[in-house]
Amino acid sequence: MLARAWGITRSMLMYHGVPGRQRRMVRFYRQFLGPGETGFDIGAHVGSRVRAWRRMGVRVIALEPQPDCLRVLRLLFGRDAGVSIVPKAVGAAPGRARLALSSATPTVSSMSSEWIESVTAADRRFAQVHWDSSVEVEVVTLDDLIAAHGEPAFCKIDVEGFEAEVLTGLSKPLRGLSFEYLPMAHEEALTVLGIVERLGAYEYNYAPVETMRFASERWLDPLALQRLLERFRPLGRSGDVYARLR
Repeated sequence: MLARAWGITRSMLMYHGVPGRQRRMVRFYRQFLGPGETGFDIGAHVGSRVRAWRRMGVRVIALEPQPDCLRVLRLLFGRDAGVSIVPKAVGAAPGRARLALSSATPTVSSMSSEWIESVTAADRRFAQVHWDSSVEVEVVTLDDLIAAHGEPAFCKIDVEGFEAEVLTGLSKPLRGLSFEYLPMAHEEALTVLGIVERLGAYEYNYAPVETMRFASERWLDPLALQRLLERFRPLGRSGDVYARLR
């Protein structure tokens, strides 16, 4: 119980307690989203993107299967008609799956046992993480979500190694999207990039973790993005890949 309380408190401080972060986030996402448009937040966690997008007048569909994070989302946004909180995970096919939970570090809870094994072996920081419980969750696809809520102008995907499965459940290109990049899971990120490439004609950029700034002054083709990621890979610094239709 103490580990769970500390884990959620840590997340709240990290994502809601840093001065200026919300302002930077609003400025950054204005290039992808506008008032009245719809944003999908896949892996909403404790709602930092939800909060910023709502300040922009965006209608938000927030997907989050972790019970403790769901409690926070409902407390913060449960009465906001512009936010739909969906207590489900997203994957390649509808059904049910197990989510491995880390009580002390809920940001790394994952539905991918392969990802957990990979990052634990590759990074000593992850070797200290304990996935100490699990929960069965309902899984929907991105196509399901689009059928229910309409097509989003932007879709953020942060699901700790399950990004490929999320995008496999999408059959049409979206105007803009992002997915997490971890240097210790570089090959998995390239797999995700390949899936995005098959969806449509995209150009790319990369933002180191929570900086809300692009690493490249221009948008890149897939090969140039890979070269950029190779520069960041030895630094061990994670971030997000952004894709927009050309």
